[in-house]
Amino acid sequence: MRKKIYYIYNPTTLNYDRVYPSLWERIFTVMRHLFMGILIGVGIFAGLNYFIDSPQEKKMKKEQEELLLQYNLMSKQLDEALTVLSDIQQRDDNLYRVLLQGEPIPATTRKAGLGADNRYNHLSSLPDADLVISTAKKVDQLRRQLYIQAQSFDEIVELGRTHEDRLKCIPAIQPVANKDLKRTASGYGWRTDPIYKTRRFHEGMDFTAPIGTPVYVTGDGTVEFAGWQKGYGNTVVIDHGYGYKTRYAHLSKILTQRARKVKRGEEIALVGNTGKSTGPHLHYEVIYKGQHVNPVNYYYMDLSPEEYDNMIQLAENQGQVMD
Repeated sequence: MRKKIYYIYNPTTLNYDRVYPSLWERIFTVMRHLFMGILIGVGIFAGLNYFIDSPQEKKMKKEQEELLLQYNLMSKQLDEALTVLSDIQQRDDNLYRVLLQGEPIPATTRKAGLGADNRYNHLSSLPDADLVISTAKKVDQLRRQLYIQAQSFDEIVELGRTHEDRLKCIPAIQPVANKDLKRTASGYGWRTDPIYKTRRFHEGMDFTAPIGTPVYVTGDGTVEFAGWQKGYGNTVVIDHGYGYKTRYAHLSKILTQRARKVKRGEEIALVGNTGKSTGPHLHYEVIYKGQHVNPVNYYYMDLSPEEYDNMIQLAENQGQVMD
């Protein structure tokens, strides 16, 4: 390649004189060309880098897409697992615990410890942060609820193990011989007071019977009280465990004593007319976890379905109590 030669017109001589650039001019020219080349190269590189991915970038994008796909799949699988767990929880509360007479687990207990959203702040800077945080929350929710459910099943197993003993202790027969139901005098609920003639809540059931009629304990338990109580007269209170207690009042004679173990059907007293009473009868109460409940719901071991329906009607229709 031939070296370029530069000329400049001289108006004095009317000739073209050859130009010999100085060293600095040559250096400046070279640097200018070099700078322009670098500038153009950088521009081309930036454009290619912006519009065309490098092999490494292509690989990273592919990995990110696969990771996003895995997160979406995991999120769907967690939703399915939570749905299955919800079904198990409902069966636990509405079937297993009902059959074994256990208390349902409160929703506040099942969802405890799931409200702290700031624990996921460190994930907010990640790509697709909303999906990552949502998935993390579902994992924590599933782990927590599985832990609660595992504890619940341990309790269910224990309830099943003690179920036979529980059935023996639940008050499940009538406290006096009353197969024909003719001794049913008054039921549980609002009734007319026999003395004051006002309406008051009757917390038990009354059974009419001659003085001296045997009174039977309605479930296995321990005698908690045997003696005189104001209004009730001679009274026996049995603690059956599992939250159940029964009271037998207006007795003529007590045939047991405090702290004694008793079995369902065992004779513990005789019907009387002591305390606030208008005639010989037995006043009988069922107490569950400190609250009076309707005794008519606890005669399932003593009556047929037809007799049970008849008992409910009799108990509901008797409007005046005897104590």
